[in-house]
Amino acid sequence: MTSWLDTIPANERQRIRERYRLSESAYEKLRENVKGPEDLEREMIRNDALAQLKFGLETEPAMKSALRKQVEKDIAEKGMESLMHIEDLPVDLRREIENGKFEITVDAVGDSAHDQIVIVPEGNVRDAIPMKSSVTDSYLAALRVNI
Repeated sequence: MTSWLDTIPANERQRIRERYRLSESAYEKLRENVKGPEDLEREMIRNDALAQLKFGLETEPAMKSALRKQVEKDIAEKGMESLMHIEDLPVDLRREIENGKFEITVDAVGDSAHDQIVIVPEGNVRDAIPMKSSVTDSYLAALRVNI
């Protein structure tokens, strides 16, 4: 049985092969995106901790209130800019968050497929404001000690 490649002239086959061949820089860039076992292990540990946090927030009111109090304290001490990505946040939403009218959940926001802690102002479910990844990691580390 012949393939469709056998029916075209040799110079056309060569052109098709060269078109699919990667340049050295493209191959190197592709290799940078490949994750090693250490990276995968770190990502699995982080995802497991986020899953435990999400489950705890949904099932344990004490955990939810403790994290909420910690976030409110950090907002009062450090300011919202140091905790969250709030570039284009309207003033009324900012005021609601500063007054403590928000919920905390774990979700993937935007283009990133990574879960993170998210602040959702009351009544505005679509306006989820992601916390910075360093802040999420610090909260996860604090909760991991308590688990």
